[in-house]
Amino acid sequence: MTKDSAQLHSPVLVFKDFSFRYRSQAEPSLIGINLSVNRGEKILILGPSGSGKSTLAHCINGLIPNAFPGEMTGSLSIFGEDAAGLGIFGISKKAGTVLQDTDDQFVGQSAGEDIAFAAENDMVPVGEMRRRVKEAAELVQFEEALTKAPQELSGGQKQRVSMAGVLTDDVEILLFDEPLANLDPATGKQAIETIDRLNREQGKTVIIIEHRLEDVLHRPVDRIILIDKGRIIADLLPEDMLASDLLGKTGIREPLYLSALRFTGCGIHAGLKPEHVETVVFDAEKLRAWAAAEEKADGPCRDGTILEIRDLNFCYDTQATSLRPQPEGTHTQAAGAASKRHGTLENISFSIPKSSITALVGKNGAGKSTLAALICGFYKPASGAILYEGKDIAGLSIRERAEKIGFVMQNPNHMISFPLIYDEAALGLRNRELANRKNSGQETKLHAENEIREKVYESFRICGLYPYRNWPVSALSYGMKKRLTIASILSLGPSLLILDEPTAGQDLKHYREIMDFLFRLNRDKGISLLLITHDMHLMLEYADRAVVLSEGRILAIDSPSAVLTDDSIIEKASLKRTSLYDLALRAGITEYQGFINRFISLDREKRYRQ
Repeated sequence: MTKDSAQLHSPVLVFKDFSFRYRSQAEPSLIGINLSVNRGEKILILGPSGSGKSTLAHCINGLIPNAFPGEMTGSLSIFGEDAAGLGIFGISKKAGTVLQDTDDQFVGQSAGEDIAFAAENDMVPVGEMRRRVKEAAELVQFEEALTKAPQELSGGQKQRVSMAGVLTDDVEILLFDEPLANLDPATGKQAIETIDRLNREQGKTVIIIEHRLEDVLHRPVDRIILIDKGRIIADLLPEDMLASDLLGKTGIREPLYLSALRFTGCGIHAGLKPEHVETVVFDAEKLRAWAAAEEKADGPCRDGTILEIRDLNFCYDTQATSLRPQPEGTHTQAAGAASKRHGTLENISFSIPKSSITALVGKNGAGKSTLAALICGFYKPASGAILYEGKDIAGLSIRERAEKIGFVMQNPNHMISFPLIYDEAALGLRNRELANRKNSGQETKLHAENEIREKVYESFRICGLYPYRNWPVSALSYGMKKRLTIASILSLGPSLLILDEPTAGQDLKHYREIMDFLFRLNRDKGISLLLITHDMHLMLEYADRAVVLSEGRILAIDSPSAVLTDDSIIEKASLKRTSLYDLALRAGITEYQGFINRFISLDREKRYRQ
């Protein structure tokens, strides 16, 4: 089944003057929503954090009002029926949801069992159930791994299982809630291709909620819906949305190639086909002239090495029992999270220069988190050495390493233990002081607490949290919680920070807040950063160089622009080549790495000055 003109004029989902306010909130989260989605359409819903995207999704899949009660006005109909009267069960037969975190959607002991879950609940006969599972798995190209357990599956495979699970009911509407958030670039690209195939070949109506606009537009969409502050502020064709200034005004990142064209003086309008780097029309001569005229920005000034890894080897099968007990108060969740990762490292050797920003990249399971765990002391290597400022740290405990090397987890809620901001930031210092007093017995507790307060307040000033020093943690936004975890570590005085996916799931506004803060921390305080990330934009915009892991081995150590213009590295490490490279090739720019580096450096310096 493929899309035709008749399908695209047959509404399956209609909001009319729809508003919703959660029972626990004073103000509505959705206001005056008028939206019609036609059969066979593929639409993208964009909006900054807190704009109402998730609330709209919950209305579509029935969680509102059945799981999240509140006050509704207006109407919502699905295939002509009132959604409120259908209930969650009724809606689930018409609309299937694939969650952002696919682990939250698993219920079976194997992929096949999980796909069969809905049919099993409907008491479908075994023969028919097996037929449905087989057909659904074939639709998402997963028929060869049905016997695998969830923990054996990659992020992309888990997502395909979730897709197949909702397809066993032959639902007409597929709702994807940030499907790219936890996937490496290559797997994300495959996910978009799978979604597109279900839309084109099966005629499924597809609704995608996602921050990563350029990645979603790897395959075309029919419309883009832009939501801000609970209202739909635009419902446009992709070319009209990209040519407008609405994305920037609402904190959505436009495709990088469009940013480069604007930066170099090339205008953008809908007639120039801006939806994809391969279709956009631009003045190549103007772009070449800009590339030739600009001088290369100076690179960062480095003096010495902060961390060196020498011939490091590790295997979970033989070393999993080497996890060291962690002293109270040093965020034991980090060690627990590390123990769940699976990876083998072989002959890992690289160094991190002082005052540098290094990106650690590679596909899911390549060994990135395992390497971070080894550096922090959560595990002991089978062989090799880790040197901090030239000294082997094998004999240092986790607490002792934490005073030199800070580790910031992806989710700040996994690192926060206390209800008050100050107590959270003071935790590490208080534990260190307690250990010192046990050893010496000389310093008074009052004197120590005064010193702790000074160090905590200084870290708050650096992180922009000083005005909130007496606030409860519950009053902080997600981004502020992220800063709090960084402040807690900075108070210990480390010279190196390791950050695991520092911007995962963040819209452009919060992405910029976090990354520009880290960039200033690096520039102004000289703190070295090791960023574990799947975000190729982040690596290009902020990192001085990239360390690429593949199958537990180092595949490359080079500048981000060199890595993302090498198709061999990109394919082996499941990365995604930058659209700036494609733009340079189309313009006939031979010094494409220089073009990319100049654009990124000048754009970064412009933001930094601002």
